[in-house]
Amino acid sequence: MIIAGPAVPADRSSKSQQGNDNMRTLMIAAALALAAGGASAQQVVRLATEGAYPPFNFINDANQVDGFEREVGDELCRRAAMTCEWILNDWDSIIPNLTAGNYDAIMAGMSITEERARVISFTQNYFPPASSAYVAASADADLKGVIAAQVNTIQAGYIASTDATLVEFATPDETIAAVRRGEADAVFADKDFLVPIVAESGGALMFVGEEVELGGGVGMGLRQSDSALRDRFDAAIATMKADGSLNAMILKWFGAEAATF
Repeated sequence: MIIAGPAVPADRSSKSQQGNDNMRTLMIAAALALAAGGASAQQVVRLATEGAYPPFNFINDANQVDGFEREVGDELCRRAAMTCEWILNDWDSIIPNLTAGNYDAIMAGMSITEERARVISFTQNYFPPASSAYVAASADADLKGVIAAQVNTIQAGYIASTDATLVEFATPDETIAAVRRGEADAVFADKDFLVPIVAESGGALMFVGEEVELGGGVGMGLRQSDSALRDRFDAAIATMKADGSLNAMILKWFGAEAATF
């Protein structure tokens, strides 16, 4: 179990806000305060993440949860007047352990999909819908051949619906390793995850084929019975969208070309 430290302050710039945005922020903040007051019994919220999907989430050199979702999650808890406790959980069991009550919410680069929404509840997205992409070791890779994807992801579901042969792995690093070893013709994953890997490969890996838009963006996953907690986080996400701090964090972690709200 990894316990969160102090919340990371958001980067706010009041000069960039128009009058209507300021009024909207104040209204949402008031709603958030009311929600927090009505649910004050829950002061500690346990957030589960994979810790293996940079820049969304990873483990830093100090053995602490780090990344975009750590920064966003800490700020959401601060705005909702709660304390974050970060818990590591393998991706393939992250939803079952949520429904079993082992933690309160998931922040793990999880795309909002209709299939998942039948089992758990989602907040509004805190990361907009983004592209998925193929990466291979050669420009002429066969995208109807063997394609690697992480298990239980929207990318794996997409490949399963095509003529390609899907091979699934427990972690995203294993999908990349399969391409490097020649066990898969390409990997299919979130483009934001793949960009730094391609850049750091020295030309050994490259983007191929067409990008594909999947999912409804990334949101927090909660038990369907925890509607009050979902509402608190929804209100906090709304304030971060309204004041620009969420976009600032997206650009910080994903670069100037990232999609924003």
